[in-house]
Amino acid sequence: MNNNILALVIFTAVYISFILFPGKRAYSAVAGAGVIVLLNILSLKEAFFSVNWNVMGIFVGMLAVADVFMLSRVPAYLAEIIANRARNTAWALLFICILTSFISAFVENVATVLIVVPIAISLAKKLKVNPVKMMIAIAISSNLQGAATLIGDPPSMILGGFAKMNFSDFFFYKGRPSIFFAVQLGALASFIVLYFIFRKNKGRVELIPQERVRSWVPSSILVILIFVLAISSFFDSGFSYTAGLLCLVFGAVSLIWQRASYKDPILKGLKGLDWETTFFLAGIFIIIGAVTTTGWVDLFSSFLSGLVGNNIFLGYTTLVIMSVVISAFVDNVPFLAAMLPVAISMSAKLNISPTLFLFGLLIGASLGGNITPIGASANIVACGLLKKEGYRVGFKDFMKIGIPFTFTAVFAAYLFVWFIWGK
Repeated sequence: MNNNILALVIFTAVYISFILFPGKRAYSAVAGAGVIVLLNILSLKEAFFSVNWNVMGIFVGMLAVADVFMLSRVPAYLAEIIANRARNTAWALLFICILTSFISAFVENVATVLIVVPIAISLAKKLKVNPVKMMIAIAISSNLQGAATLIGDPPSMILGGFAKMNFSDFFFYKGRPSIFFAVQLGALASFIVLYFIFRKNKGRVELIPQERVRSWVPSSILVILIFVLAISSFFDSGFSYTAGLLCLVFGAVSLIWQRASYKDPILKGLKGLDWETTFFLAGIFIIIGAVTTTGWVDLFSSFLSGLVGNNIFLGYTTLVIMSVVISAFVDNVPFLAAMLPVAISMSAKLNISPTLFLFGLLIGASLGGNITPIGASANIVACGLLKKEGYRVGFKDFMKIGIPFTFTAVFAAYLFVWFIWGK
């Protein structure tokens, strides 16, 4: 069996395992990457350079910053202020979702859910409302805004690394409004959907005791990091290493501050980071590197190009719809990583800039995961936390909110990207 067939077999087996055993995805990815190296489909050196270490630095550094930000209790404090000032329960629930969206634009989605969920459950109890709809809304709101910035979620980081986009490029790219504004338009449309879901909750919001902020230092670290990343965009236009290095430095500063303030050992802080997803990302990079090197990406892009012919609009629409449908059931990180080279290849065959297809993929993959409870890690975490509280969330319960929310957000963002980048 030659390397081409072996690479495809390993790729297929790993992706099937993601679907069957979502809780073991890191083991599957690392095992697949290990087999690729052992069978010499990629040499150890090739495997090493298949990993985008800049993206890895951004992810690990942001995990450390987010963990300390969560410990500061600032998000909880802000959530309670917002709830206290809402005119009724419906608006309190909506404002919590808006706060979730804001945080997730700068903090990884799962971390955002972990930050907001305890406040949300406590708020639901005090407002005497069932927390299921609220928790689903929080999860899908975090997934939506995770695509808005370079540091919001792994798919954005992967796209940024692949397309050499820096922090500022997510706002304005090549002189045009970028993905951030597409996501905001999708958010505006989708929050109208959330209002209709929550509109019957007309009870008055009872004042609740405000959280006590442990320190504003982590918030300052996060704000400074965002500012520095924006400035660094002008000096690292090729997305080489600066963003990853900066995030690692600020992550280290966060852990040192935690050690100095709470006497927690730095090793304890390091152990608490999401190393499972970190190894998962590294494994995915190697697996996609093997599939690309052995020619399968070009073959699949030629197949899709044959289907759409010279119709750019059809090609763009096909990629977005396919991304939404597949990401509803498959983790969006491996799907996006696999499809980015395909989008580039299709763009070359159609002789157009790849930006249209890349942005379409990010929108579809990031928002498609909102359809089902297994479509995104944030959804799985939110449903797991609800289960601990005694509430079970079935596919039907989740999809009643996920489908209209996703369709509305995707359609608005899809139109924005086409009108800005389709010409």
